[in-house]
Amino acid sequence: MSGAARWADLWPRLVSGILLIVVGAIEIWLGGLPFAALVCVLAGAMIWEAARMFAAPDALRSGVLAAVAVALALWLPGIMVLPILLAAVVVAASSVERERGPFFALAIWALLGCYAMGTLRAEAGLIWVLWLVAVVVISDVAGYFAGRMLGGPKFWPRISPKKTWSGTIAGWVGAAVIGAIFAAPTGAGLALVPLSVLVGFAGQMGDIAESAVKRLRGIKDSSNLIPGHGGVLDRFDAMLGAALVVVIMWALGLLPGVA
Repeated sequence: MSGAARWADLWPRLVSGILLIVVGAIEIWLGGLPFAALVCVLAGAMIWEAARMFAAPDALRSGVLAAVAVALALWLPGIMVLPILLAAVVVAASSVERERGPFFALAIWALLGCYAMGTLRAEAGLIWVLWLVAVVVISDVAGYFAGRMLGGPKFWPRISPKKTWSGTIAGWVGAAVIGAIFAAPTGAGLALVPLSVLVGFAGQMGDIAESAVKRLRGIKDSSNLIPGHGGVLDRFDAMLGAALVVVIMWALGLLPGVA
């Protein structure tokens, strides 16, 4: 790949990324209803993209239903969460004629990840969401530049042919640095460093999982909503994987420093 081609998507990716960071930072800071509303909109967009990826004829309906389901899940008692989200996914999957299994897995993973982000902000607080987002973003940025500059052996060429071991390891290093930076503000101490690497790896696996679905469907991007990044699923796949792992650790009392 030539130098120009290697960096062809850098500027649209950079501009879109900055806008996403600004909007996301404001919403995370505000918390409460504004952040919950953002999470619901993202959930709806993800299911709309997923339904289109699997050629469902009523993708918009599925997206709206998903947004409503996540809103209800964030508002109603915890015992209602899984039934509500499952019902929305089952309805969406009913319009998918082929490969319903992969669609179901992608859709429930997306909704659970969005619910996890909303719950983490409401229950664990601002600093933990900032840490989670920083781990995912820095891991992604470090992996992107290290992979483009260093290249080398592919991490999982059958599923994600662009990912390299150099980029993957750079992502772990970036996550560890974020863990060290947030060790004192979160009260977690240096135990947060290996946990950050684990969360960064979970994000990378989320990215690879979505790549596997796209390869199954023979498409490059989930949509073209975000210039330089593709779709909402393309941009937030790593966040979904990381958020699920963090919320599980939080629910089990494994996040040091969280009351």
